[in-house]
Amino acid sequence: MTTIAIPRLPAGRTVRLGLSRIVNEVRAYFRQGDSVFFTFLFPLVMLTIFATAFSNQSFGTDASGNEVSAAAYYLPGMLAAGLLLSGLQNLAVDIATERSDGTLKRLAGTPLPVVSYFIGKIGQVLVTGAAQAALLLLAAGLVFGVSLPTALEDWFTFAWVFLLGVTTSAVLGIALSRLPRTGKSATAVVIPITLVLQFISGVYLPFSQLPEWLQNVANAFPLKWMAQGMRAVFLPDTFESAEPGGEWNLIGVFIATSAWLVVGLVVCRLTFRWIRKDS
Repeated sequence: MTTIAIPRLPAGRTVRLGLSRIVNEVRAYFRQGDSVFFTFLFPLVMLTIFATAFSNQSFGTDASGNEVSAAAYYLPGMLAAGLLLSGLQNLAVDIATERSDGTLKRLAGTPLPVVSYFIGKIGQVLVTGAAQAALLLLAAGLVFGVSLPTALEDWFTFAWVFLLGVTTSAVLGIALSRLPRTGKSATAVVIPITLVLQFISGVYLPFSQLPEWLQNVANAFPLKWMAQGMRAVFLPDTFESAEPGGEWNLIGVFIATSAWLVVGLVVCRLTFRWIRKDS
């Protein structure tokens, strides 16, 4: 009887190459001053500005009647914005630049699998996004005196909103990287998109104060849901009534963000190439 040898897929090698690329990607990220400022430090800068500018203003009270400071009020939005900037903005600009300057073309001539490349990019976003969130939480607690949650349930919610949000943002960033025609135009194309999303998604402006039609537009995008999930963690329950439907709706946060993750994966699968077909 003849046995047919089935070749083993080099899954272990693919993962190892991807993990090694994470280290290289993180190093390269922190060597780029503009990326560090506009993606890593930008939410902290904005939190500092809002906490200082509105330090004498009350944004509401908790169940015990204690006033909620500006820093506490804006912290959830800045955490959500950090997910968008670290994932979508960072990768969309970075990959578009690599496509334009020939980096992807050179990688196409190497044995590096596309999956390893994705592992490196998404891993870099996870590492830098986690560091950014930790920096925001430390600044909020130590510098601005924000009382952080103590319940384990709240931190569990934070963990899954963060992981789902940062992964979705990273995948959407890879998908969006196809939009800019050149690396030089990448920032001009991507940054306005992320800025508009931040303004309509309850990051800088109270979501309940936006016109209903603008709320409906924001509902169609993931940042609004990520910000809502973060508010459920860090704001008192007295703020829940200001949310659409009068509830945090964490199930809706999970469904909407997961749907965008699937959309991003499908778009990446259909459109990602090492080089453009017309190049």
